[in-house]
Amino acid sequence: MNKYFKDFFKGKKVLITGHTGFIGSWLAIILNELSAKVIGYALPPYSVKDNFVVTNLAEKIVHILGDVRDFDKVKAIFKNHKPDIVFHLAAQPIVGKSYEIPKETYEINIGGTVNIFEAFRKSNSSKLLINFTTDKVYENFEIERGYSEEDKLGGFDPYSSSKACSELITGAYRNSFFNPKKNLDPKYISSVRCGNVIGGGDWQKYRLIPDCMRAILVDQDILIRNPDYIRPWQYVLEPIRGLLMLTVKMWDGDPLFSSAWNFGPTKNQIFTVRDIITKIIKFFGKGRYETPSNQNSDNFHETKMLIINSNKARKYLDWKPELSIDDTIKFLCKWYMEEEVNYEFDVKQINNYFKKIKI
Repeated sequence: MNKYFKDFFKGKKVLITGHTGFIGSWLAIILNELSAKVIGYALPPYSVKDNFVVTNLAEKIVHILGDVRDFDKVKAIFKNHKPDIVFHLAAQPIVGKSYEIPKETYEINIGGTVNIFEAFRKSNSSKLLINFTTDKVYENFEIERGYSEEDKLGGFDPYSSSKACSELITGAYRNSFFNPKKNLDPKYISSVRCGNVIGGGDWQKYRLIPDCMRAILVDQDILIRNPDYIRPWQYVLEPIRGLLMLTVKMWDGDPLFSSAWNFGPTKNQIFTVRDIITKIIKFFGKGRYETPSNQNSDNFHETKMLIINSNKARKYLDWKPELSIDDTIKFLCKWYMEEEVNYEFDVKQINNYFKKIKI
């Protein structure tokens, strides 16, 4: 890992919003291991079993609790810590929950994003910002070719549409205040759109893997609403690797890299919900699933197919998904099967991942 990224992140001050979350915690650990000075700003973790908690990450980085909707506190973070790089991951990230709290979802995912961008704009120290969104920002017609970065943004539900708005905000700030073609402020902004990210340490509600693990660990049936739905599954360290590769490229100021980027699996790595659950059960050596008879009674919409195209990342970043689905399931299950996960265990998984992909 250090060999690939060399010393780029060493000593750089990196602000991660949402560092207590699933993806944010893995990103914070990698950056800490790369000798960056990590500042995290987020709400408390979802549960005491979350990756952030069991790795005792709060003791290893600058850990600040707060809400991205609190603009005064956001501004204070930038003023006091002067981050060079900002990774914005803080969000209300659950589709199902967005039906329960639509107003709050929009306030966090839109208003919170504006607060981060505005604080970044006014900062004299911050040079680079990447907004981490989702593959669900596209207007989804359930086509098989996969959505590319130029495709139309949309979003059926409050979560998806709020993240599409977050993408529009990203483009507007980049074009209005940091457009290199107009010799404006030399700051760089991008957005990253990922598929269904899975890995150890996620215990959120309304997510397949946490629901699956909760059921297996107490010997209950895994309830699957839509076993034949297709999603772009990928191990958590795959898009994080892409994010860090993009950061290195953006730093030098080439406007090509200050744009939107997809990080997702290739077409031959697309699997149904049933495929994923079957592989998890096989690895664990136990577990069973069933489809409730009232599966269609849910009051929220789910698309049957969602695929994104990562050709741009392959061409310009030399990034592509490296891990097979079987290795992804292996990394995933080993985390949940481990009796005492700690920081060192996560670092071991990170090192094993980079060895596995031979980067």
